[in-house]
Amino acid sequence: MTSSTAETKLPQKPKPHIAKQGHPSGDKRFKALEMTMKRNQYRPDALIEVLHKAQETFGYLEEDVLLFIARGLKLPLSRVYGVATFYHLFSLKPSGVHTCVVCLGTACYVKGAAAVLESMTKQTQISVGETTADGQISLMSARCIGACGLAPAVVFDGSVAGKQTPESVIERVQAWLPEEAS
Repeated sequence: MTSSTAETKLPQKPKPHIAKQGHPSGDKRFKALEMTMKRNQYRPDALIEVLHKAQETFGYLEEDVLLFIARGLKLPLSRVYGVATFYHLFSLKPSGVHTCVVCLGTACYVKGAAAVLESMTKQTQISVGETTADGQISLMSARCIGACGLAPAVVFDGSVAGKQTPESVIERVQAWLPEEAS
């Protein structure tokens, strides 16, 4: 039995982009990422800018954030992870309250950066790329920070300090360590 008044279906709106639905956790920081992706029209070539925003917003790039970005930009997770691990600026682990980056560029290395780094690892009891158990200090190295005239250079919490010695670095970091470790 057919009816002469056939129902007319309205055209359906396309399903929203998966990232536009927000994050299931309801974390408002994902909204900032969403806005960055939207501003870049969800273009895959905006990946580095979106990763910068994620790093700035979350402090580091955890797997959930990388997955959200991959879905939002319609990229394979392997590509997002590859870019995040290729660039020294991005971190997949939370960094400490304080950061120390020892330059290992040629000029710094020749002028004693290896000794500076060794004294830091002994004092903090962590290796390059690690954070102390109390979450206070992250120790990193860089191939070159572009301050060759100040060699050996170390970046403490974003400020470049030149002509560092193992002793001067330890003195600077002492204030960051808990009393019993000092």
